[in-house]
Amino acid sequence: MKILQVNASARSEGANSTRIADAITARLKRLHPDAVVELRDLARDPHPVLDEPALKALFTPAEQRTPEQAARVALDDALIAQVQSADAIVIGVPMYNFGTPIQLKAWIDAIARAGVTFRYTENGPEGLIKGKKVYLALARGGLYRDTPADTQAVWLKTVLGFLGMTDLEFVYAEGLAMGPEAASKGLAEAEAQIEAIGA
Repeated sequence: MKILQVNASARSEGANSTRIADAITARLKRLHPDAVVELRDLARDPHPVLDEPALKALFTPAEQRTPEQAARVALDDALIAQVQSADAIVIGVPMYNFGTPIQLKAWIDAIARAGVTFRYTENGPEGLIKGKKVYLALARGGLYRDTPADTQAVWLKTVLGFLGMTDLEFVYAEGLAMGPEAASKGLAEAEAQIEAIGA
């Protein structure tokens, strides 16, 4: 079993979303002692955003790309290969201004490629990244779960499902900025959810 952990916080250390993602990965390792873990820290190693030069590179036939264009596409290729080779994916996702960090958006933009990770058919789009279990570690300062303000979870479910990743498990740690008591409760609830994985 191969586990890919993606830490999407802008902070490489001390992020609650990373703390929850680490705990999920540790739980999976207990359930699958021989599992191999690969870590992608988007704070330490941010992926470039999808800009005009990147789009030009992607839409230029491979044999016509400049060395710079080929190098840019290769960065995305590496992320796609990493996702394709994983059996389980753990993503640490903090909430920034009701959305996801730009680091995670850049990662999603990199792995979403027509004809490779999704395709359009006569019956509509088809996701091509199939057979993955995805765990999403959501850390929030307030309480947003199951409310209209939780656009983050809706977006993640939509975009990952579009790519074929429909087996999602959300782990919530909420109320982390609402005082020590609320934070302790939020972390305890997340830990209970994690312990239930595979039970």
